[in-house]
Amino acid sequence: MARERTWFKSSHSEGQEHQTCVEVALTSEATAVRDSKAPAAGHLTVPHPAWSALLSSLR
Repeated sequence: MARERTWFKSSHSEGQEHQTCVEVALTSEATAVRDSKAPAAGHLTVPHPAWSALLSSLR
């Protein structure tokens, strides 16, 4: 997962420059998550099933 990723924020975050946000990048195996205000600090990689379970529990 060392190759270049395309990071994106939620569409709910657009236009809210000072809001704390996370960015997400998808690979074939996992979802990577990082702090949008500190992207160089690293990221957390979560397998797709675990990411889906997290999102389901938040809904």
